[in-house]
Amino acid sequence: MRRLFFAAGLSVFVSASLGTLSLAAQDHTVFATSKTVEWGHYAANAKPAITVHSGDTVTLQTLSTCGPTDRLVARGIKSEDIPAYNEEVYKNYPEADKGPGGHILTGPVDITEAEPGDVLKVEILKINIDANFACNGFGLHRGFLPMEFPYSRQRIIPLDREKMIGHFAPGIDIPLHPFFGSMGVGPGQGRVDSAPPFAHAGNMDNKELVAGTTLYIPVATKGALFVAGDGHAGQGNGEVDITAMETFLTGTFRFTVIKNKPLLWPRAETPTHFITMGFSPDLKEATEHALRDMIDYLVEEKHMTRDDAYMLSSVAVDMDITQLVDGNVGVHAMLPKNIFTEPGK
Repeated sequence: MRRLFFAAGLSVFVSASLGTLSLAAQDHTVFATSKTVEWGHYAANAKPAITVHSGDTVTLQTLSTCGPTDRLVARGIKSEDIPAYNEEVYKNYPEADKGPGGHILTGPVDITEAEPGDVLKVEILKINIDANFACNGFGLHRGFLPMEFPYSRQRIIPLDREKMIGHFAPGIDIPLHPFFGSMGVGPGQGRVDSAPPFAHAGNMDNKELVAGTTLYIPVATKGALFVAGDGHAGQGNGEVDITAMETFLTGTFRFTVIKNKPLLWPRAETPTHFITMGFSPDLKEATEHALRDMIDYLVEEKHMTRDDAYMLSSVAVDMDITQLVDGNVGVHAMLPKNIFTEPGK
């Protein structure tokens, strides 16, 4: 027996709305294998790796974008430091099923109650780094400055997972803030490249989406078909050479379906901010999408006039470049929660 509940106050960004939740939520784990990943795409007709219910929690083990095991060994990584599942996936995933992109994404997770027109609420509960190294690099014709770097370079970055520091070079240590570069759902139809982010979310490369944050994605296909991957130990806004500190991550997510809630673009919520997002080949257009969605949020959820919402966005909202290198560039608007001083607003 299952029941419907009202997501009261959904402090959450997508507003009080009808959702579904299991009376006895279950915990599940999906290990990364050649049968539980999607290589290079988000697809509306993908075979689920697992089927769960709204309210359930799923732990997903994911690969990095650092490449096959033999290549990592050739670059100086000890074979015992490379997760064993990496080689199995590279060896056994069907060549004909790859592409058109290059990301290896774990899933899909089919959430039974999710239907087109709903919103999938994804609480990112926990993220573990599964390797003691990360990789970074750029290649010919890739990155934000391809004409200035017409060649390829690669770097291995040792990770200290106890101190949560990446040793970029002698005298340069980078704090680790792991997040999934790619999280999203199936498109309305067909198969789309894993590289450009869009309304299905996907390869957002948004470094704000760490453990403790919540992502809201419009559902476009039955079951939502959520996948995640492209693990990052850390990244700068822009991701200008086309890679971050790429590594192996395991993430735990709680999925809740919010019924019949119109939403055009992904949104997110951190402990300190509300976030709207925009994606487009054109940076100006991506910024317009993110800003318009922030204005819509302020009108719908904070009951402001559009004029006031526009002015508040100018004085309090930060428009940040998410990434510049994925075909569709990304912009996210950051609205601080602490400016709202009246309870319930």
